[in-house]
Amino acid sequence: MRGNKRSQEELFHYFSVEERIPQDHPLRSIRALCDKLLRRMSDTFDTMYSDIDRPSLAPEVLLKSTILMALYSVRSERQFCEQLNYNILFGWFLGMDLSEAGFERSVFSTNRARLIEHEVSREFFGEVVSEARARKLVSEEHFTVDGTLIEPWASIKSFVSRDKQDKDDRNDGNGFKPSYPDVNFLGERRTNSTHSSMTEPEALHG
Repeated sequence: MRGNKRSQEELFHYFSVEERIPQDHPLRSIRALCDKLLRRMSDTFDTMYSDIDRPSLAPEVLLKSTILMALYSVRSERQFCEQLNYNILFGWFLGMDLSEAGFERSVFSTNRARLIEHEVSREFFGEVVSEARARKLVSEEHFTVDGTLIEPWASIKSFVSRDKQDKDDRNDGNGFKPSYPDVNFLGERRTNSTHSSMTEPEALHG
């Protein structure tokens, strides 16, 4: 029998996030492992932060966020912060309530960059790998990836007309500049035969 589509959404929703996450989901064991290691490092975190300044994002959350980005191949911090607003699994892994909004991207990026540069990050990820090996969660089997099969990505503003490219003007002596605020494609038709990227010459224009 055909079901009926609800004409009005419920104002309040009551459900258990724990029940939504399958008991055999791989992230359950990974979260337990990360939380165990982070509890051992709590005293170290206490010495890293001032007692009088404005509170930052918790280091535990930043490190676990990095784990998620690696496991799910999230390609940018902006995309990760966006997903936190609707991905129940990610929020559950970080210990967030459903009512909590995702992180503000610039704040997340700044705090995460500072922590990743700290020695404590290398200690944490080293412990994660060691524990995973001890539990036989990783394989020592070797595999090779053909880099020629990986499609290059390039900013759309790095594409310039092939007959107007001036490398000397765009090269700062240490490599190509990361952005081109002067590029304006208004009214200009772009194709792979007429334009190419200055940072990734093999990247194709969409």
